[in-house]
Amino acid sequence: MNVDLFDFELPNDRIALRPAAPRDSARLLVLDGAATRDLHVTDLPGQLRAGDCLVFNDTRVIPAQLEGTRGEAKIGATLHKREGPRRWRAFIRNAKRLRDGDTIDFGQGVSALASDRAEDGSFALDFQGDEPVELLLERCGHMPLPPYIASKRPTDERDADDYQTMFANEPGAVAAPTAALHFTPGLLAALDAAGVGHTTLTLHVGAGTFLPVKAEDTADHKMHAEWGRIDQATADRLNAVRVAGGRVIAVGTTSLRLIESAAGDDNIIRPFEGDTAIFITPGYRFKGIDGLVTNFHLPRSTLFMLVSALIGLDRMQAAYAHAIADRYRFYSYGDASLLLPQRSG
Repeated sequence: MNVDLFDFELPNDRIALRPAAPRDSARLLVLDGAATRDLHVTDLPGQLRAGDCLVFNDTRVIPAQLEGTRGEAKIGATLHKREGPRRWRAFIRNAKRLRDGDTIDFGQGVSALASDRAEDGSFALDFQGDEPVELLLERCGHMPLPPYIASKRPTDERDADDYQTMFANEPGAVAAPTAALHFTPGLLAALDAAGVGHTTLTLHVGAGTFLPVKAEDTADHKMHAEWGRIDQATADRLNAVRVAGGRVIAVGTTSLRLIESAAGDDNIIRPFEGDTAIFITPGYRFKGIDGLVTNFHLPRSTLFMLVSALIGLDRMQAAYAHAIADRYRFYSYGDASLLLPQRSG
């Protein structure tokens, strides 16, 4: 499909630079079959049914933004995928000043050897020494805010909490599963009281999620792989939810992509552990999920293509036009949507 089909104009002032406070006070645009409703995230329990199950991503964002030097040159690195105990693949700023075999000094006694430059300009970074890499990153790294926020203000202490979900448990993401940022213990209790269950999986979100689609046709776009895991108990539970007539509602495109990676053509979700580079565009047949809670995405992005596949491109374009006109807040710290496609049969 032509990538221009997924374009739209977004006024700059619609990009949220801070989350709503409290988190669950964010607005919620509900697309339920043919119906459209303007609500708030606190209204979510009334929009779902007893027996439904929300699926959260329990990945934890690591301080993956690094600033260092190679000689006199300033080098920036954004880690995006773990490749070994001490090796991370990283996007590099000022990459023209870096070559295979160079050492980057990140300060605080942290350094890494650069190697294996890839076609996309990324390097493998092998962190030196014996300390766990997690400790090194805590010492020299910063929270990796998305570029559309970081370009407008510096990262600060608030982001260490704001950019982490209440489910964050498994370190390894370099971007937050932002739909879950809206959830609070109080909202979860209200969902439980309404008979809506929840469970978790793990997908370590990579920085590739922010890369624009530069190809003219979706068929020519290459997705970056991300590591994820769904265990047997979680797969069994989600299958049981659907057998009992409930719906599996992914919270965030990361949860959705992993579930769909684990689901077979028979609509059965199976245990999964490994990399996924699934790319969902209109025409895709969803096999493991029945709905999605998600934020508002960038024009021409793989995530806007995904929601268009779920709801329909024309409907999604109209919904985004409504959200822009009604001053919804966009992107990672912005408002949310609940997408419940109309099912036939």
